Amino acid sequence: MSRPRAGVDVGGTFTDLVAIENGRIVVGKVLSTPGDPSRGVLAGLAGLGVTDARAIVHGSTVATNAVLERKGARTALITTGGFRDVLEIGRQNRPDLYATEPVLPVPLVGRDLRREAAERVDHHGQVLTPLDDAALRETIAALSDAGVESCAVCLLFSFLNPEHERRTRDLLREAGFEYVSLSSDIIPEFREFERTSTVCLNAYVEPIMSAYLQRLADEAPGPLWIVQSNGGVLRSDEAAAEPVRTVLSGPAGGVVGALETAGRSGFDGIVTFDMGGTSTDVALCPGRPLLTNQGQVGGFPVAIGMIDIHTVGAGGGSLAYLDDGGALRVGPESAGADPGPAAYRRGGERPTVTDANVVLGRLPVSGRLGGTLQLDRDLAGKAVGQLAAAIPDLRDLDPATAIRRTALAILELANTSMEGALRVITVERGYDPREFTLTAFGGAGPVHACDLADRLHIPRVLIPRYPGVLSAMGCLAADRLRAYSRTVMLPAEAAHLPDIERVAAELEDLARADLAAESTAPELARALDMRYLGQSYELAVPWDEPGIDRVLAAFHEAHERRYTYSDESLPVEIVSVRVTGAVASPGLPDAPAAGESPPIAHAEKIAVTFGDAEVEAGLLDREALRPGAIFDGPAILTQTDCTTVVPLGWTATVDDHLNLVLTRPAE
Repeated sequence: MSRPRAGVDVGGTFTDLVAIENGRIVVGKVLSTPGDPSRGVLAGLAGLGVTDARAIVHGSTVATNAVLERKGARTALITTGGFRDVLEIGRQNRPDLYATEPVLPVPLVGRDLRREAAERVDHHGQVLTPLDDAALRETIAALSDAGVESCAVCLLFSFLNPEHERRTRDLLREAGFEYVSLSSDIIPEFREFERTSTVCLNAYVEPIMSAYLQRLADEAPGPLWIVQSNGGVLRSDEAAAEPVRTVLSGPAGGVVGALETAGRSGFDGIVTFDMGGTSTDVALCPGRPLLTNQGQVGGFPVAIGMIDIHTVGAGGGSLAYLDDGGALRVGPESAGADPGPAAYRRGGERPTVTDANVVLGRLPVSGRLGGTLQLDRDLAGKAVGQLAAAIPDLRDLDPATAIRRTALAILELANTSMEGALRVITVERGYDPREFTLTAFGGAGPVHACDLADRLHIPRVLIPRYPGVLSAMGCLAADRLRAYSRTVMLPAEAAHLPDIERVAAELEDLARADLAAESTAPELARALDMRYLGQSYELAVPWDEPGIDRVLAAFHEAHERRYTYSDESLPVEIVSVRVTGAVASPGLPDAPAAGESPPIAHAEKIAVTFGDAEVEAGLLDREALRPGAIFDGPAILTQTDCTTVVPLGWTATVDDHLNLVLTRPAE
């Protein structure tokens, strides 16, 4: 019998787990342990009976949380003379255009720990001022005396000539610094602010991430792999050295899992909708994940290639409250795993989105979340009732009506926030959401999916077989992936094609070397970052055919889609060359349940509130459904990892892969 593979995704409320062995899938959920996420991971693996795994693939939030909670290492920055304050100068962007006193995040590296090196390289990579070793040794000694734990090094034009950065690393190592991050290793690209921000982020979280991964790898029952923000996986030692590549680790696994699921069901253009306990992540996938290198974490730029995921602070655990002006708000603060929503019976007293769903009957108390957690409708009603009592407009209503209206208002606000996120990645990017399938997952996604589809006129919703743990499943579907880039700044002309080809070939050699342990012939893909000469930002265009003509045409087409115009008469500049090397994962088993589908009989009816009406909805055990089953809403489907809500007017079909396809008649 083969050893199993296990996927793990740590969320703010639950840790989701999947084990696959000989085509058999076992899923599980345990409450997360924010103080030490590894405890929840190890407990979950033990609960699934995983004692000797072939691989454990982990979607981690450790790096992200360290930044958001400002709990990283004491970090220093060594940079070129005159560039000490680039982290604070930034791009002079205003996060809130109309704020009279804009608030910017305090840099992760304080000014007292930002030091300058006597050196200079020009824009051709030629050394103008050699590195002053003696002065640098004095600087390093001062940083050591200041108790610095990790050091970022970002020197001007080091992406063209990394010699001075590497020498700086050698001197830091001689002085006893274990954690050193070089911009020429992490992000050998132009844009000084983004490059400095990214390498500082890496240095800030590296000691935390290294300790966590080492602790987990020592106790895990198998080799440990970590999901990257671009949807690929790294060995745990690679992730420990470059943790900034994992800042969107968990959400990226969800997108990979959604694409795998949708592809099997015959849908290639999807919008992913991952609603968990703390936040909601959405992404547009017109046949493939869209990537960006202009992401942010905690307000800090991260110029590492990542799936273009938009996140809002709306999840099942999002707290509802009245602000200082008496207006009802939902999120971004979350009840988390401890104490969690009031309905969890773990001491929570403030109302959440989950409590509102319980009050309205959309989360039935007859089931158990994760197979163990019993919901309490009375406690949910009490929490929502306390909020309702504080709303002046509801004071003249009877308590039951006030609670119902407050619960509906909580869901309305949460849905509005999530609708805005979906519009950002579709309408605002030039895509018509009516042309896509909404793929909903996460613990709360299938509860809200049809409401969101109605708002954006999306005609179809796909609910995977195991929606509550799809991100963990996506971890197991992710390929072994390494990404490489180098800034070139060359005209997109045939005369410069040999130089561009040479850079691409060098990056491909790096990919083959790094992936040699997994494959002697990794799949290689090229792309070019391109822009019209004089523009400030570029578009990444696949370079999958020899020559320059086809990629130029693809750039004009991409520019037309993104910005609604293009001009083939304008000169085009190639900013950077990108190469990805991939080794395919074993993938996920496809094992539809055998047997004929029995007639759908709503043997049990429960009261569910939609709008101002309370209706009787059928309560179904989803795990008893078989391919070909068809039924109409309203219905509530329960399973171990998730609950699905099928509102009135929607029809559900179980496809050959046991995924649910929800549709409604065209208007």
